[in-house]
Amino acid sequence: MRFGYWMPVFGGWLRNIPDEGMEASWEYVKRLTQRSEETGWDLSLIAELNLNDIKGVEQPALDAWSTAAALAAVTRRIDLMVAVRPNFHHPALFAKAAANIDNIAGGRLALNVVSSWWADEARQYGLQFDEHDDRYGRTSEWLDVVDGLWTQARFTHEGARYRLENAICEPKPVAKPRPTIYAGGESEAAKTMIATKCDAYVMHGDPVEAIALKIADMAARRANVGQETPLKFGMAAYAIVRDSEAEAQGELERISQLPPEPPPGFANFDQWLSGTQLERELKVREYSVSNRGLRPNLVGTPEQIRERIEEYEAAGLDLLLLQMSPQAEEMDRFAEQVIAPMKAQGERG
Repeated sequence: MRFGYWMPVFGGWLRNIPDEGMEASWEYVKRLTQRSEETGWDLSLIAELNLNDIKGVEQPALDAWSTAAALAAVTRRIDLMVAVRPNFHHPALFAKAAANIDNIAGGRLALNVVSSWWADEARQYGLQFDEHDDRYGRTSEWLDVVDGLWTQARFTHEGARYRLENAICEPKPVAKPRPTIYAGGESEAAKTMIATKCDAYVMHGDPVEAIALKIADMAARRANVGQETPLKFGMAAYAIVRDSEAEAQGELERISQLPPEPPPGFANFDQWLSGTQLERELKVREYSVSNRGLRPNLVGTPEQIRERIEEYEAAGLDLLLLQMSPQAEEMDRFAEQVIAPMKAQGERG
């Protein structure tokens, strides 16, 4: 299992806890990322939103790609998975900039391709917003352009949305044959596109039985489209590790209590639900922690959490993308009590 974490570009991950002691600042994320290299973390996911989806739209939100470029220059080992939304980036210009960042990082860049859901953000910034199935049509063509520029000396493309003539992208990315491309989605359009054109499938949090079914389904889709390289699989989760189960459950209760007045981001969460094919039930815990992060139940003692992670690994999961709060302190605890023992066991095994 590889262990990744979400970079706190929004100043935290709990929608109903105003101050988590982790500011949205360059200094915080730089210290956090450099520390994570020392403590055994494998990857950091840097989300891309221009507005703050967690703490409210008027709160600071760090830009994903300038943050990634800066982190590439001050780290040595950790992989940087950076979210990108195709409707906000021209693919040729993006391919050039991302290849340069991968060179700065020495081949440690990965993409998390996200088809945008937030219509109000697009309107505020005057950007293109595609309806659901149109998003994946755009994303598919966008990936064709990026991949062509990254792998061919000169690339020509004439499609429904983009046209390039004998274009050059040099230097190429260091990562070969290209930086790993992750994507998620639960619609038929999303799954077909991912099985055909991506390298890895990322999922919201779910119990291990549900994740095993999704992995089997996507592996079959991959085989059916004739791709020889198997997909990798990642999952989002929120982790609480404590010395006793009672302590862990107490922390879970603390973070999942809604205040009397709805937090600033509640309306955005409601809009997101209405724009996808996810379950429509609004549960307090699903709101308090994003990406269905509490469903995997990585809440308990170090031994309990290690056992649950082993179950996910046996089901075919390759990567955990974890949120926790306050992040610096909790990441150190998780690294010491969960990651280090599991990696030591793997080395012995």
